[in-house]
Amino acid sequence: MPPVNAPYRPEGLLARPLYARVDAGAVAHNLARLRAALPAAGAPRLWATVKADAYGHGLARVLPALREADGLAVLHLDEARACRRLGWDGPILVYGGLYSQADTLLLDSPHLHLVITHAAQLQWLAQAPAAERPAVWLRFAGDIHHTGFCADDYRAAFALARELSGRGLISEVGHLNHYARADEADGVAQADARFRDVIAGLPGPVSTSNSAAMLGHAARAAATQWVRPGLALYGASPFAECSAAGLGLLPAMSLHSQVVGIQRVRAGAGVGYSAAFIAPTAMDVGIVTCGYADGYPRHAPTGTPVVVAGARTRLLGRVSMDMMAVDLGPVPQAAIGAPVTLWGADGLPVEEVALAAGTIAAQLLTGLSARVPVALAGAR
Repeated sequence: MPPVNAPYRPEGLLARPLYARVDAGAVAHNLARLRAALPAAGAPRLWATVKADAYGHGLARVLPALREADGLAVLHLDEARACRRLGWDGPILVYGGLYSQADTLLLDSPHLHLVITHAAQLQWLAQAPAAERPAVWLRFAGDIHHTGFCADDYRAAFALARELSGRGLISEVGHLNHYARADEADGVAQADARFRDVIAGLPGPVSTSNSAAMLGHAARAAATQWVRPGLALYGASPFAECSAAGLGLLPAMSLHSQVVGIQRVRAGAGVGYSAAFIAPTAMDVGIVTCGYADGYPRHAPTGTPVVVAGARTRLLGRVSMDMMAVDLGPVPQAAIGAPVTLWGADGLPVEEVALAAGTIAAQLLTGLSARVPVALAGAR
């Protein structure tokens, strides 16, 4: 083990000592863990959600770890094409479906599945020149009411989709729902019952379950043909009351920096912009190179947990563009160059940092800026 003031620095990265570390092996572990949450017999197939550049981890970095997935799920067709360029030749679900009729020109790959949210998308497909005919999934607006067909319109949309399928213009027609409250113990039953009533008697596969629904409502997930985990694949818990470790998940991203300065602050002095923290006594304050321009949330308050030289401490005051201040009281041995973990390692889960900052883990993972270098775990 290196000494506490001599952290690992990935070779070839910029001189500024801030970097994210991505562990593709953790993604493979989490995929297997999610598989194990489903029944061995008759288990649903699994879309691995890789939208937003694999939740900020980098599609190219984690795609090899997802080879055991049955399909990938992306937001738009450009992301689907990126998956193809990286060698994925299996099914791809496109959550955004078609944004315009021009998107039908991008239907140049087999095994595409489009989520359909309004009738115009079906009309565009009826006129599409593409040789490849995608499967479609009709989205029910459900209890989240973001996109999709309401209960009164759903069956008419299904009838039109089946007509197009009968004409050979599209292939399979499925049914898709997304729960608004799957992370709550009582958040699925009523929404699922309503969805099942809407699709009663209609043929076609069903998909309803994200990470929270899979892990919190496994019996309902097992009654579908496809599940769509996202966040849990990357080692973060979708539940406020249960940690990722408690779910058997491993973090796939960690964020690391160093102490680059130490200030002796007198009692009553302010720290950072607007003196958002006032020192109650004389104290040592560490300056860490990471700020909101790197994607760390500016609104993270005093008390947000940080690990310095292996010891847990806290953020002080307001996060600035390039740096933040931390309390060195619990780490009296820390010197300039001491390693800092901002999330994802050393017992500091990303969801704990997110909770302290009043946000969610997915926002932190997807929010790192391009100026943060990324190292692959195991690459030295």
